[in-house]
Formats: sequence, structure tokens, C-alpha cells
Amino acid sequence: MSIIEVQKKDGQIFSYIRNKWLHYTPEEEVRQNLVCKLVNDFGYPLTVMSEEYRPDLETRGVRSTRADIVIFESQEKKNQDYNAFIVIECKAENVKIRLEDFYQGTEYAAKLRAQFLVLHNSKETNFYAVDMDKIPNKVDAFTQIVAIPHFSEIGDAQKIAEIKSQTKTFTREEFTRMLRTCHNIIRNNDKLSPEAAFDEISKILFMKIRYERDKRGSEVFTLKKFQQLEKDYEQYTRPTLRRQGVDLPYMQILFNDTKDIFKDDRLFDDNETIKIRQNSFEQILEKLQVYNLSDTQDDVKGIAFEHFLGTTFRGELGQYFTPRTIVDFMTNILDPKEGETICDPTCGSGGFLIKAFEYVREQIEEDIKNTKARLRSELEGKNYDMLSEKEQFAINERIEQMQSALNTELDTQVEGSRMYNLSRNCIYGTDANPRMARTSKMNMIMHGDGHGGVHHHDGLLNVNGIFEERFDVILTNPPFGSRIDKSQKVTEADRFTDEVLIAKYMAKYGDAYEKALKQVNDNIGKSLLSLYDVGSMSGLTEVLFMERCLRLLKKGGRMGMVLPEGVLNTANLQKVREYFEGKAKIILICSIPQDVFIAAGATVKPSLVFFKRFTEQEEEQYVAAKTKAENEIRQKYTGQIHALREKIAIEKAKRVKTKAGILMAEKELKEIEKAIVEESKPLVKEYFDYEIPIAVIEDAGITSTGAPSSGNQLPALQAEYIKYKASHDLWENFILKYSYKVNGKSQIIRSGGITGKEVILYAKN
Repeated sequence: MSIIEVQKKDGQIFSYIRNKWLHYTPEEEVRQNLVCKLVNDFGYPLTVMSEEYRPDLETRGVRSTRADIVIFESQEKKNQDYNAFIVIECKAENVKIRLEDFYQGTEYAAKLRAQFLVLHNSKETNFYAVDMDKIPNKVDAFTQIVAIPHFSEIGDAQKIAEIKSQTKTFTREEFTRMLRTCHNIIRNNDKLSPEAAFDEISKILFMKIRYERDKRGSEVFTLKKFQQLEKDYEQYTRPTLRRQGVDLPYMQILFNDTKDIFKDDRLFDDNETIKIRQNSFEQILEKLQVYNLSDTQDDVKGIAFEHFLGTTFRGELGQYFTPRTIVDFMTNILDPKEGETICDPTCGSGGFLIKAFEYVREQIEEDIKNTKARLRSELEGKNYDMLSEKEQFAINERIEQMQSALNTELDTQVEGSRMYNLSRNCIYGTDANPRMARTSKMNMIMHGDGHGGVHHHDGLLNVNGIFEERFDVILTNPPFGSRIDKSQKVTEADRFTDEVLIAKYMAKYGDAYEKALKQVNDNIGKSLLSLYDVGSMSGLTEVLFMERCLRLLKKGGRMGMVLPEGVLNTANLQKVREYFEGKAKIILICSIPQDVFIAAGATVKPSLVFFKRFTEQEEEQYVAAKTKAENEIRQKYTGQIHALREKIAIEKAKRVKTKAGILMAEKELKEIEKAIVEESKPLVKEYFDYEIPIAVIEDAGITSTGAPSSGNQLPALQAEYIKYKASHDLWENFILKYSYKVNGKSQIIRSGGITGKEVILYAKN
């Protein structure tokens, strides 16, 4: 095969695949350079390649789209419009290669069931293997590899498999193993406990994340880079600091800078320091330097971090981990939507918050994906193929700008974007354990952010945006089996005193926040139990958190809780159950095996209980039912009540009163009132009647050892419940609608959403 080179003349560039001269553009030169590389270096004949490939894909779910280059296994398969072997998308050199910015290529690779995807600009080429089992709509279906096959290797299945296995970026499993290795370095070198060793790894991870974010992913924080920066510090900066009375090693300086960056997030205490030797620090840096955490997919980082947490802390901190099968099921049942606020006041390692974040993020990504397809079709119009090359180029340029502008909606760092709102205004959590609160924040960051609303704080007390009637959805696994007694007070240490943050929260939440602060400020020195109605009935933590969660919900809001089964059927909690029956509807009870939490050290049989706080209408219906029932029962006692009241009146009218007689009559009246309340309860349930679905699950996808089980029944129950919910109108579906259009200036106009105002989205290079 002869060598080919890019040909340009008179404002034109030659296309070897189409065998004709095209209008010259920088983007077209990028493509033709790659065509030459494919022919010269990889041996692909021009006859198996297509440019601007646009088959009839209506049956595949794609309309009016083109791939820059598509390669088939043979000319015969090309002629048959068979599945592609390689899909290639080219961009101008100013477009950084990130999968999320190459929507067209990933979409095509998925729909054409290609084995490989190539993303290319004039500076770099990224190769990806495509996992069809993870298609569609999953970014982690694309694994970056070292190279694509040579044309001569197409028929060699073993060679293809080998090429796909030569990954360039790390997998979840690799990252998990690396974190374990780092953990062992600290335990062996510095003799720290597993928990303390984890804390030190966390510090290094965040130093690395901070550095690579600052460099926007263009530079990796390596051991060599650290040593270079340290040398400059020792030569130029440390002598000056010593004269000022400050003498710190460079790794501590870097950590202090990191603490400052995350100061508002309160990831670390102000006095927190690096507690490992520099030798350990450098060993860990060397291990981690193969990874750019700024560029790494959130799914890879996040799930690997979760696996590391689970395996490291299963024994030491197992009670803080709710199994993933339970987290997934509960989140799917409550079905949180974009724009809804979500809270876990006992968040542990952040499992529920992460799942809710991912659940809503997928909704946003799907909407943006569909919007891109719709706007592309509108921009191309019906007569695209009949337009001149110059006209097509102008349209393609507008399409690129449109897609780039819409990508900003998925960037958590772009103020006002949909993902910015999700990560900063919709996810909240607290945990009383400082290590777990910090872990939850870190876990959230690894999964793509949403950590700013997570706090180290008593979940029963207000903080930041976590206060009464704020939330649409609550998901939680509260601590149970322990008690709070009357001696436990609200103390000065519980008072929030950061004036800067108070001003910030006042501006954000208004008068509601000032009222929220009073829960603590007005009750210093009082028993924590006195803050809750059920505090006079029970000191059990699970009972108090039930009331706490109901209070946190907006009217009509919904929540899912892991609770010990005894809460639902123990006789001494009857009054507690009646209290909640007057505040919320039970929309599902799911009994799960005790095995699910044995690995976490729990010994009680749990249930998953789902509530919906009464709407105003339901409150009125409940009060009406209660009034009607009590009035009916009261009729039975009318004679006795009348006689007793008459007796009291007569005694009071006497010149010489019989106090004992009055007290006796008043006591009898009180007993009658109690009897009316008790006897009316069955009638209240009859008049305020609603169905309570109850399910018993024998396999929840996890064994007593914490290992996955094969017969998980939760997905089937979930599917059944979704149908049930749809037919029973259990709660009002929240729909936050966004609409997008392209104006004449190639700008993307967004309307609707939270504000309802029009916003111009700008293309990001």
C-alpha cells in the first residue's frame, strides 16, 4: 500500500475517501491527517472507510446524524451497511479530548455497535474499547486503550481481546488495589490504625485533587513535581518563614493550602496536620502518580473509593455502610427528581446521598442527550444533503457550538448550570462521627461532587440548610438500638457561631434559616429529648430520628428509612406509632432478612419503611376523621359527662364547697376523655382508610458475610411497586422542565427550570 499525504491547494483540501476536493477548514485538515495515519500506520484501505457516514438508522434510534469517519471490517460489510468496526470523531485542536464533549462519537459507537472508538484532534488521539454490555448511555462503557488494531489483525479474535485489555487509564479495580497498597504503606511504615491510615490517605488524595484541578487536568501531581516544588520551597521560602517563627516541611505547607481551598466545606479541622513520615508520603505519591484524578471519570473514582472504604472499614466501621442493594432499591422507590432537595441526617459514608446524586444526574444527562439530538436535527433541516459543502460546514460549526454549550449544563463548576444546582443546592447530610462526615464528603467528591451540604453535626439539630420543612426526599439508615436520656443536653458547643457562614446562609435561605437557628440557640441547657414530641414517649434513637425526618420533610414529601422491625409491632411503642399515624402515610413496608446487616454488626431484624408526610389536604382529612370518630364515641358518654359537669357546678355553687367531691368528678371526666380518645382510634383508622403495601423479601442481594447473593428479589419488587405507584397516585410527581432553542446568533437559550428565566448558554472551548 502506497504512502499518502495531505494535499492542499487554492483553499481546498483533498479527501481520499470521497475522492474529491473539499472546502478547506482546519477541522477538515485534522480529519485528513488522521485518514493518512490510518492508511499509512494502521494499514486500513480506503475502501473500508467512510466519511460523513450517514446510514438509515431510524430503526436504531438515531436520526439525522453523521460520523466523521467509520471503518468497517471489510468492503463487503461497508456495502451492506453492517455494524461498524471503528467509529472516529475529529475536533479542532482547541477542543480538549474528554468523552463527555464527544457526544456524537459515543452515540454513534453505541448505536452502530462498534468495537472501538477513536477521538482525535491535531494534538492527540485517544483510543477506546467499547463494552456493549454497558451500552447505552454509560460513559464507563468506553475504556481508554493504548491503540486500535492494525487492519491485518481484524480477523484475530485473540489479538483483538489482547488489544482491548491494554488499558491506558485505570479501572475501578486498579484504583481500588492502589488505594489498598497506599493504606498498607502507612500501616506498615507509620503503625497507624486502619481508620487513622485512611485519614492520611484522604489528605494526600485531596492534595492531589486540588493540584490537578488547579491545573485543569493538564498536569499530574507526581513525586518528581513534589520534589521540584519542595526544592524551590527549601531554597527560597522556608528560610524566610523560619525567621517569622514558622518552620514546616513542604508536605505540611501543601496540606495547609489544601485545607484553605476546602475551608468552607470543613473537610479538615483547622489544626489538622499530616501525621505520616515524609518517606511514606513520597511512596504514596509515587504509587498515585500514574493517575490524573482531575481527568478520571467520576464513576471510576467514586466506585473504586467506595469499594476501598467497604473493604478497609468493614470490620472497624461496618455499621456506617448500608449495602448497595438496599441503597439502590430505596432510592429507586422514592424516585427523586431534578430540583428536589434530598437529605440524609445520618449519612455515614454517604451511600444514600451518592445514589440520589447519581440518580438525578442520569436524568439530567439523558435530557441533555435528547436535546442535542433534537437541536441537531433542527439545525440540519430536511435538505442538509442537498446543500453545498460550504453551507454544510457552517451548519456543522453551529452544531459543534450547540453541543459544547449544552455540555456546560453538565459541569458542576459552571455557575447556574443544572449540575451546579444539583451539587450545591439539592444534596444535604450530617453525621455525628467526624471521620464519617469527612468520608462522606470525600466520597461525594469522588463521585462528581455534591459534598458542600454534608456536615459533621448531630443529625437531630439544625445546621446549614438542614432544617424543618426543607426537603422533598429523605433517605436514611438511622442509628438504632441505643437511647438518648434526659441528661443529654443541648450545649454551647452545639451553637453555630461562624458569622460569615451565618450571613451566607441567611442570604440563601432567608427568614427560615434564622428560625432554624433558634432550635439550638433557644434551647441551650435543655434536654435534647425536650425538642421532640416523641421524647416523652421514648428515648430510642430510631424513634427520635423518625420524628426528625418527618419534621425535615415538606408537606407531601416522602422518606425511606431502615428501621428495626420492633418499631412496627412492639407493644410499648404503640403511642409512638399512633403519633406518626397522625403525621404521615405509610406507603410501603418491606421486611428484609436479618442477614443483610449481620456483616455490619447489627443483630436486629430490619424493615425498609417508606412514609409520605401528609399534604395539607390529608391533614384536614385526618383531623376530620379524628373529630368525627371522637364525636361518635362521645355520644355514648353524653349522659355521664352531663351528670358530672352538673355535679361540679352544684358543688362550686355551694356556700360550703366539698373539694374532694369536685376533684373526684373532674378525675372521672378526665378518664372519660381518655376513654373517648382510645375508643375512637379504631374508627379513625376506618374513616381515614388507605392501603399499606407490605412485602416480605427473603433475599436482598447480600449474604451474612457481606458478599453478593444471586437471588436478589428487590429488583422484582421495585418493578411491581413502580406499577402500583403509577396506578394509585401515591404522591405528586415533581417535574422541573427545561426547554432549549438556538437563536440566530448560534446561542443556546435555556428557559424554564427553577427560575423560569431565559439564560444564554455559551460554547466552551
